[in-house]
Amino acid sequence: MGRDTDRLVVVGAGIAGVSVVGAARLAGFEGEVVLLGEEPELPYRRPPVSKEVVRGEKGADDIRIRKADWYEAQRVHLRTGERVAAIDVEAHRVTLASGEELDYGSLVLATGGRARTLEAITAPDAPGVRTLRDLADVDGVLEALRPGGRLVVVGAGLIGSEIAASARELGAEVTLLEAAASPLQHLLPPDLGALCAELHTTHGTDLQLGVEVTAIVAGDDGETVVEAADGRRWSAPVVVVAVGMAPNGELAAAAGLAVERGAVVVDDHGRTSAPDVYAAGDVVLRPSVLRGGPERVEHWQGAQNHGTAVGRNVAGQDAAFDEVPWCWSDQYGHTLQVTGWLAAAHELVVRGSLEARDFTAFLLDDGVLRGAVSIGRPAEVRVARQAIGAKARPDVSALDTTDDLAAALQAT
Repeated sequence: MGRDTDRLVVVGAGIAGVSVVGAARLAGFEGEVVLLGEEPELPYRRPPVSKEVVRGEKGADDIRIRKADWYEAQRVHLRTGERVAAIDVEAHRVTLASGEELDYGSLVLATGGRARTLEAITAPDAPGVRTLRDLADVDGVLEALRPGGRLVVVGAGLIGSEIAASARELGAEVTLLEAAASPLQHLLPPDLGALCAELHTTHGTDLQLGVEVTAIVAGDDGETVVEAADGRRWSAPVVVVAVGMAPNGELAAAAGLAVERGAVVVDDHGRTSAPDVYAAGDVVLRPSVLRGGPERVEHWQGAQNHGTAVGRNVAGQDAAFDEVPWCWSDQYGHTLQVTGWLAAAHELVVRGSLEARDFTAFLLDDGVLRGAVSIGRPAEVRVARQAIGAKARPDVSALDTTDDLAAALQAT
């Protein structure tokens, strides 16, 4: 089979992959488009899985990225339940697990990531250990998400915190274990992490901080036991491990592409180290002038926007990508929004009230706005994100008092 220079093949049908094909078509790509998804599902949005889906408020069809007829209208050949086994970058060919071969003119890897596990310390016979990332994971945790149900969550990052909040809303007893001194430590400075800790405890979640989990084993009566280095033990029928995401860079590495820390290395246009091969979304390590070095962003909007930029580039446009990250998390009826790059050493200026959970907190590094966190003030986060991208030096004395926040943020 000869190389098909008019075919775009996209591996991965999450938000990055769907954004690639949509943007490529919108930018004028007229060749054949093939979108390969490993899950046997019409592509769906992942953020609701740990919130509305597990709470029974939404079903699978409510969280589809696009309806089935959209792919038809965009002339996208969507193939679900298809795993790519290998890539031959010299021949411009991918081989599916079935043995079928597909030639490509351009290839985009949007393989995303998978839930990290604690396999090294988990006994093979521990019965109730689960992760929660895909739709297929939901059924495994539903038995614990009911009034009187019991659940242990290991990891108080975004997903772990959302699972805990959802379970409490449904009336389950929840123990939330975190190795760090506060929840969301990789995302929030200590003062704001403490606020999130209070949010958990005031809603009845048993939050345990500074817990070094050393083993997950089978207990009595079919339960699973989590053991800590200090001898403490917690047990429940279901234990959800929520300790982050690992990028799915193995396919790229096996093909000889540049990979660092498990992520596919790309330039600011999404190009990998191989000709005509791009990568987009959670799986990439990309340069950031705004941050001052390479970064990997795991948030929904980052994957969507990066996929859009890469799709345009595949179609022949010149779309360099560098944006200020932004994410959100729904917990206990509050929406937490975070933008920029936050660190514990940054100066913290709060506008509003932390106690009332109605605020925007600004974080500055040597006078330069580097991040913002908000509950209940989405418009202020949008303004702050623009200022972060402009590397603004705001009028700190006015941030918590002025009515014209945009002017204060843009002051130099």
